[in-house]
Amino acid sequence: MKNSSLVSITDYSVDDILEILEYAEFFENNPRPDLIVDKVAATLFFEPSTRTRLSFETAIQRLGGRVIGFTDAGTSSVSKGESLKDTILTVANYTDFIVMRHPIEGSARYASEISQVPIINAGDGANQHPTQTLLDLYSIHKTQKTLENLNFVMVGDLKYGRTIHSLVHALAHFNPTFHFVAHDLLQIPNEYKLFLENQKIKFYLYSSLENVIKDADIIYMTRVQKERFSDLMEYEKTKDAYILKKNMLNNIKPNMRIMHPLPRVNEISTDIDDTLQAYYFQQAKNGVYTRQSIIKKVLGLNVN
Repeated sequence: MKNSSLVSITDYSVDDILEILEYAEFFENNPRPDLIVDKVAATLFFEPSTRTRLSFETAIQRLGGRVIGFTDAGTSSVSKGESLKDTILTVANYTDFIVMRHPIEGSARYASEISQVPIINAGDGANQHPTQTLLDLYSIHKTQKTLENLNFVMVGDLKYGRTIHSLVHALAHFNPTFHFVAHDLLQIPNEYKLFLENQKIKFYLYSSLENVIKDADIIYMTRVQKERFSDLMEYEKTKDAYILKKNMLNNIKPNMRIMHPLPRVNEISTDIDDTLQAYYFQQAKNGVYTRQSIIKKVLGLNVN
């Protein structure tokens, strides 16, 4: 990784992942507002974001750093035709690291190759979302007390869902079993099936959600992403295909938890929110601690 950038979850080894989780727990209990008091971060969000942007900015400020950047490319020189290259090279002059979300797959990798400061990928199109994956792993470990040998039910937009793609790669280190529940138009892409086959990881494809809930340790719901569809008729066919309802949570495992990268549209009924199984808002909160840990790592800092 040039400049310790985090572009893909595959940039991190198992040891790297476990280090991130260890220090996420540390930061949950010790915010360390002096750690980056002399640092300036840029958050460049060429696509809309709520949780990722705000949790990164919270993480930076809780570590003592300062934030510059934009939340709408239309308010930057991008609206005047400035290239991604010129934007990155300019902003790198002002900052110690850059957090970037961009709609084009591969944009974060390109940025990391030209930048003189670390790039943290906050999502590049339908490709990768590695910091979401790491906060998901932290959330899974907190609820299950392990990452090993768990049953995952992944539901919804598995074709365009970058959170799913990154999570599949990361969890493959820990001998999972995957149950992929999706409409035929949104099933997990073949490249991920081949990856799992090569890793000898068990996975199963389903069109129905009800029959797989009882064996799940984690149910991971995702939104069908209207913005990824070029054909709105396909979106209409798939948008309400899977809705998790409270009356479906009978005969579940006592440790089962429901996760969602958010935003939720209608994939999870709101009457689930007050159940023991609902973990998606705590999952979002865990993003602050995990992103503090990621910042520590990309900057090569010591907290001892």
